[in-house]
Parts: sequence; C-alpha cells; structure tokens
Amino acid sequence: MRYYLIAGEASGDLHASNLMRGLLSCDSGAEFRFYGGDKMESVGGTLVKHYKEMSYMGFVPVLLHLRTILRNMKACKQDIMEWHPDVVILVDYPGFNLKIAKYVKENSDIPVYYYISPKIWAWKEYRIKSIRRYVDELFSILPFEVDFFEKKHHYPIHYVGNPCVDAVDEYRRLRSASASGLVRDEHQVAIVAGSRVQEIRKNLGIMLDAVSRIDGFKPVITGAPNISLEIYKKYIPEGIDVDVVYDKTYEVVEHSSAALVTSGTATLETALLGTPQVVCYHMSGGWFIKVLRKLFLKVKYISLVNLICDKEAVRELVGSEMNVFRAEDELRKILPGGSKREDMLRDYEMLWERTGASGASDRAAHEIIRALES
Repeated sequence: MRYYLIAGEASGDLHASNLMRGLLSCDSGAEFRFYGGDKMESVGGTLVKHYKEMSYMGFVPVLLHLRTILRNMKACKQDIMEWHPDVVILVDYPGFNLKIAKYVKENSDIPVYYYISPKIWAWKEYRIKSIRRYVDELFSILPFEVDFFEKKHHYPIHYVGNPCVDAVDEYRRLRSASASGLVRDEHQVAIVAGSRVQEIRKNLGIMLDAVSRIDGFKPVITGAPNISLEIYKKYIPEGIDVDVVYDKTYEVVEHSSAALVTSGTATLETALLGTPQVVCYHMSGGWFIKVLRKLFLKVKYISLVNLICDKEAVRELVGSEMNVFRAEDELRKILPGGSKREDMLRDYEMLWERTGASGASDRAAHEIIRALES
C-alpha cells in the first residue's frame, strides 16, 4: 500500500519513522511519501519537504512566514492528489494537518488517519468538530485521551500506547548490548531547553543561571537537531561553563543527577529515563499570562508527566513563576538528598504503569492496516 505521512516537528519525525518501520513489518510492499525529517527519510521513501522548512511557532513568526506556509500547504495538497495514496497519515502538527485533512476529505476518497492526536483537551477544544468531519480513524498515545474523546465527545479512538516507551526501551537495549552500564554523574544537570528558538530564548538563560547558583554542579545542554550551536551560544549567559551535546539527549539526561526541562514530550522522556526534573516554561506577560492560562487552558497541568499521573508529580514553573530563584529552589529539592527526590521517583513508577508496555508503533501499524483492510 501507499502511505502519505505529514510530520511538522522533530518529535513527529521520530514517532512517524517508528510507525513507518511498524508498517513495513506488516506490509513489506509499503511505499512512503512524506513531509517530515531525516529519521523518516532513513526508513525509506520520498521526502517531499523537510519540517525545518515549515515549523513556525507564535503569532509574529507565523505572520512573517504566512506566504511560505500557504505555499507549502498548497504544494502538499497538490502532491497528495497527484500521488493518490491509499491513506494519508497525519502526525500531530494540527494547525497544518487539520487543514490538509479537510481538503483531502472534501476532494477525494482517500481515508485520513491521525496518529498522535491534536492536544484539544488542553485548548482549542472546538477542533473536535474538524476531527469528527475529516478524520476517519484516530490513534492516541496518551491514556487519558480515551475518556476525553470517547466519554466526553463520543468519538471512538484507538489507544496504542506511547512511542516514548518504545524509544526509551530501545535506547536501554542498545546501551546494554554495548556493555555500557549507567553511572550517574551526581554533579551534572541536564538542560533540555526545547526545540524552538523562542523557547530557548526565553528559558535557557534562566535555567543556566539557576544551576550556576548551586556550588559543584555543571549544566549540560542537550542540543536540538534543528538548533545551531551559534543560537545556543547567543543565549548562554557570560561566564557560565556549559557543554552543548548533540545526538545524545537520552544519554545526557539519564547520566545526569537532575534535569531542567521545557514542557513537551521531553518531560515524559525524562521521567521514563528516571531523572528527577523541574518543568520550566517562561513566558512574557507575568500575571496577565497567568490569568489567560486559567481562562483558555482546559487542564490543570502543562507537562505530560503530571497529566498522565493526574497529580503534580513534577514541579511546573510556568510564566512569571519561572525565574532564577524558584528554579534554583526547586532544583535543590530534587538533587541527591533533596526533600522531593524520592517522592518523584516513586511517581515515575506509577507513570510507567499508566503508559503501558512498549510496542506502540507496531500496535498502531497493525491497527492502521486492519482499519484499511476493513
């Protein structure tokens, strides 16, 4: 069968590539064409457009690049129609992908499947209307989404487990095979500052300053693949000794005594790797942002760890709460001997139980093929 996939970010590239491998194991004749990244390209098929050419976040960047975004969307629609796949598989990235879903459903008989649901349970819940109309099958990776979609909105979905579990299990399998046992560096703190320039600009300096205030600890930045070293250097405060390490995020996080992490998939990966963390997400606007968050966000937490555990397992510093003094204080509590470290590690065990066993990508592939054949 012919599969057309669209992923617009680094995390989507990773999870889509694993899904493609799962599809190949079920369908040896699978053909792929996609908007995505290097990891998808390594599986095989045709990379039409790299996500680095399409990922814009925030009102101003989107406005400045609107012509490019619209051109990419038009080209994607045309390419799908010309190739006419057996299915279009959308991977997260809702601002772009839901528009593609609408176009495909209104102009063809090609089924539209969604892998990694848009996070409409957090905000923009009205998007459920578009999902109902334009998405034939939805494959969820978060356990609490089952109740949200099926009980609240009466929209049946497939919960397949979380691919982050697969990624962490595979990393540990390879680590064991290479006979490199884990030895934590009690004096190292991982800095996972996000995959977008806006996130790095607002958070990196505060994170590094917080670590520098604690004697004997050195920060190590996990370099995002789409962020150059020059950008990191631009936002590293003067006088702070820090390394930027690329292509070894899991190694750096698991090797570290603790981590400061921006919200997103990285919070879940950090927890699955067993490293205590503080979730950091600074935004300009102070109290005004705090009010807006209460008005528009539909959930109590911003990190996947807390959403899955349904409690504040990890401390979240958001908006005006994210400053050097609070980040330092919360970091001290989760370093070795800290007052919150052991409680957080126990909550991580609950997280493993709720996310379920590994094999999410293979289960999703089996479900996709079963749905297509039926």
